[in-house]
Amino acid sequence: MQKAIGMVEFNSIAKGIYAADQMVKISEVEIVTATSTCPGKFIAIVTGDVAAVEDSVRIGERMAEEFFIDSIVIPNVDPGVFPAISGATMPHIQAIGIMESFSLATMIICADQILKAAELEAIELRLGNGLGGKSYFTYTGDVAAVQSGTDAGLEIAKQKGLLVNAEVIPSPSELVIPSLL
Repeated sequence: MQKAIGMVEFNSIAKGIYAADQMVKISEVEIVTATSTCPGKFIAIVTGDVAAVEDSVRIGERMAEEFFIDSIVIPNVDPGVFPAISGATMPHIQAIGIMESFSLATMIICADQILKAAELEAIELRLGNGLGGKSYFTYTGDVAAVQSGTDAGLEIAKQKGLLVNAEVIPSPSELVIPSLL
């Protein structure tokens, strides 16, 4: 069974909570996260098999009504995306890549493609909290892998026109690393 991830973004916290409840009641999915984000938005991220996630996202979109912002479904998502969303990774840090976007949905798509592009480990996928609605993804691997992943993410973010910035740090200072974990 392929694991998929889906997200619906709302500009009403109340409607987002209501829709998230409907999303999991109607489809066989699990919640990855359902939380408020800056600036006063709400996201519901679910996982399960592809058909169930597609179903759940359609329900969320329908329930959102005029409070709908965006949605995504990624079939066969890279498994490294899940722990990165919850910040539960403890990788061995080598080179570091950082990608920053104005869109939460775009950042999830970029993170998936970055991890699929090269031998990389996710550090964190921060979605909107305390960021004024922006999002960012940090990841690690050898320098060539981080550059390759960054290039893959840049291609997607530039197509969508939502890129803020991307950086590659070949040899991060050991004084910076604790702030990433």
